[in-house]
Amino acid sequence: MTDVYADLLVIGAGAAGSTAATTAARAGRLVVMVERSAIGGTCLNDGCDPTKTLLFIAERLYSAQHAKRYGLHIPTVEAKWDEVQAYVQQRLNTIRGGTSDEASQHLEKQGVKVLLGEARFISPHEVVVLNGQGEYTVYAERVILAPGCETIIPDVEGITDTDFISNSEAVDLPVLPRQLAIVGGGAIGIEFAQMFHRFGVKVTVLEHGSILLDKEDREVATHLIESLTQEGIHFKTGIELLRLDKVEWKKQLTFRNSDGVVEVLVVDEILLSIGRKPALERLNLDVAGVETTKKGITVDETLRTNVPHIWAAGDATGGLQFTHLASEQGKLVAQNAFAEHPRSFGKPVIPWVTYTDPPLAHVGKTEEELQQEGVEYRVGRMPFAEVERAISQDETQGFVKLLADTDGKILGGHILGIRADDLLAPIVVAMQAGLTASDLAATILPYPTLGEAVRHAAEKI
Repeated sequence: MTDVYADLLVIGAGAAGSTAATTAARAGRLVVMVERSAIGGTCLNDGCDPTKTLLFIAERLYSAQHAKRYGLHIPTVEAKWDEVQAYVQQRLNTIRGGTSDEASQHLEKQGVKVLLGEARFISPHEVVVLNGQGEYTVYAERVILAPGCETIIPDVEGITDTDFISNSEAVDLPVLPRQLAIVGGGAIGIEFAQMFHRFGVKVTVLEHGSILLDKEDREVATHLIESLTQEGIHFKTGIELLRLDKVEWKKQLTFRNSDGVVEVLVVDEILLSIGRKPALERLNLDVAGVETTKKGITVDETLRTNVPHIWAAGDATGGLQFTHLASEQGKLVAQNAFAEHPRSFGKPVIPWVTYTDPPLAHVGKTEEELQQEGVEYRVGRMPFAEVERAISQDETQGFVKLLADTDGKILGGHILGIRADDLLAPIVVAMQAGLTASDLAATILPYPTLGEAVRHAAEKI
């Protein structure tokens, strides 16, 4: 057994943990970081980065297949899956700074000692780290918990005997399935649905709820789902999954549809995407005395747990599960852990994107939320069909939708359309800085650009 001392122990090397560890190391702290899988966490290895790379390639493939409208006649276009996978891994290594081992070495050079293995508390200040090379006991003055999340496995008959995949396996499948069922119609499920469909897979999305993309503004989400349906993706809502079975080399889903009729769907692969839960079970947090709920680790406004020397950041705290949010929390919590007067994380403006083609970008309130809260509001819409740059590129699908109160304060922004993920930025900045729709409308932008759509939506308010 090897004993390791640290000023700060960080559990988890995802966005929150890596940011916290490097922030503390730059401040001269003795930092040890434990990761059970690979440096970078879910987002880099199994989530955001590989899926967005695959979506980018799928969009290029789709554009090439539909290039005749531009006068471009491309005789043959095909995707070689093994070469696609090789490109994805190359990009991930570039983002990570090499393989997981090379990334660990890079962190060591920054002053972060990396231990790969499973961490388990044996006292409030000590954890045991188990890996294939031995057992370590780490004593730390302060601890930051950033273990991330893991896939929720539903309690469905036959699921333990039926091979299924999560996002982790979906991004590096050795062979593309011919038919795929995706269980879950949230952002992750919808992104995978379009990506696999564009690589030639027949995709059916099964959603338990009555609507898809339930966190989005209904008007915008409905337009996106209609577009994806026209592409050829099949959607079923109001589904009750009854059982899963292996049928020779295939997999069978038995479910009750929204009309109460039992249906059977036979596919090559099943992707579970019903949500993610904090990965806390193996940490032994009760020994450390850390309070948790079903949502995750309980923290105050400064991200401190009920145990004074233990802090938490990222997905495991039960809030929005976004990398950009986790990184900001990781930075703050590393500072707060050593601060005499810790700062509150506050309520920053948090945007998010469903990275389909076209993307759906979201910040602030939806129209439905404002109606439920009884807030008086105004709507400004600008369709891309009226934006000259979008017209010139024949990318006129979707629109910009701004929501503001009667004084012009921006309450929400929703964009469905070409480069919506980037076009959301001025709306996020405006909300963070307290600018009004009038301020956006008075801003002169270069012509012709897609950004004019945001200004014109503001003008309509």
